[in-house]
Amino acid sequence: MKRTNRKTKDKTVSPRNRKPVDTSTYEGRFAVRLKTLREKAGISVHELAELTEIPFQTLFKWESADRCPVNEQILIVAKALKIKVSSLVEDKK
Repeated sequence: MKRTNRKTKDKTVSPRNRKPVDTSTYEGRFAVRLKTLREKAGISVHELAELTEIPFQTLFKWESADRCPVNEQILIVAKALKIKVSSLVEDKK
């Protein structure tokens, strides 16, 4: 059975139309850390998707704080960015 894409235009989010990230939530803080560390490494979202074999849309949702990764995915991203896992998941005090 073939799946169809049921996304409508109004649900599509482009980088220009991103909502501000709410940093009072864990997802929001993770999103900001991920984007900051990725940019510091000089890697685009597309390049990170290729390095990690995680779909671009998934990474985009993480950076938009729409979703949060599971532990295994965090490890994969940390290895690709050549950083410690704690840099992605721990709040600075």
